[in-house]
Amino acid sequence: MTTTRVFQSGNSQAVRIPREFQLDVTEIEIFRRGDELVLRKKPDNLLDVLDIFAAMPDDFMEEGRSDPLPQERNFDL
Repeated sequence: MTTTRVFQSGNSQAVRIPREFQLDVTEIEIFRRGDELVLRKKPDNLLDVLDIFAAMPDDFMEEGRSDPLPQERNFDL
C-alpha cells in the first residue's frame, strides 16, 4: 500500500498525491465514506452520472433492499 504525507498549506491541510495517483483534472469532488476520504473527478454533467449507473453490474441489488422498519413514534405529545 502506498503512503504519503499530510501537511499544512496556509490555513488548509494538504496531501501530496504520488505520481501514480495524479489526476488529469483541475477540479475534483471530496467526501467522507465512513473513515475514508474519497477524491474523484467531478462529473461534467448528468451524462457522466448516467454512465456510472450503466456501469453497475446486472445483479446490483438483485435481492432487493433490507432496510429496517421505520421507528414508531408518538406525535400526540
